[in-house]
Amino acid sequence: MSYIEVTDKQFGFFDALALREKGFDLKDKYTGADPFPHIVIDDFCSPEILDACIEAFPQTPDPDSRTFDRDQERYKTSFNPDFMAPQLRSFFYSLNSRPFLQFLENMTGIEGLISDPYFAGGGFHQTKTGGHLSIHADFNSHRKLNLKRRLNLLLYLNKNWEDGYGGELELWDTQMARCVQRVVPSFNRCVVFSTTDNSYHGHPDPIGHPQGEPRRSIALYYYTATWNEAVRKKTTQFKPRPNSGDKTDWTIKRREFFDNIMPPILARAIKKIRR
Repeated sequence: MSYIEVTDKQFGFFDALALREKGFDLKDKYTGADPFPHIVIDDFCSPEILDACIEAFPQTPDPDSRTFDRDQERYKTSFNPDFMAPQLRSFFYSLNSRPFLQFLENMTGIEGLISDPYFAGGGFHQTKTGGHLSIHADFNSHRKLNLKRRLNLLLYLNKNWEDGYGGELELWDTQMARCVQRVVPSFNRCVVFSTTDNSYHGHPDPIGHPQGEPRRSIALYYYTATWNEAVRKKTTQFKPRPNSGDKTDWTIKRREFFDNIMPPILARAIKKIRR
């Protein structure tokens, strides 16, 4: 039996009243986790809807897809839910709904969670053979909505994925001294964790499935209306692992250096050009 049942398998809807009471039983485990608040939930939701996700997983990029092929993120593509089949689109909307937000609030203790209607950086994620995502801390604000980023949710779609195939999610300590948790991205396994300036995570080991299968997941991010204008907005901050040969992200470091020394008016003008 799944932790959360999907009552309408066609559209991925949850029982709103039942979901409202979920999460309290996981709160202590979540808030007390090491190296930062997180939880791993197996058999997370009814597998039929995830089977539908696999069957209808996009084969080609959509107009809002982003594909990465650089030292820090290799052979990775994201797909926006707006361009998916109605059943999958509805499931993503369900994961952004009030009942699901209440479940997350009960589990994490974070009140006033807000889902992202733009799916900025979220949606389906796929990393192909040889690809990886280096250890990093995520961008800290939703720039369009001016919200503070608080939670990541990852729901894996990889059947019969074994330790050693690569793509294991790693959670590192706040000093980037050691990997504390390592999670195999198995089918219907959900990971939720709090996002801060030092919640370092990634899947740095290259994908190496013996049959060449890609690593696939659902990724969603949640926010609160508590952004502090005194805090500097940051993009994704990659951190090389000690003694690993990981590459430093000099592109972002140079951009942030010039942003810090430029007059604000000039910095804003350059950002508009970049967009």
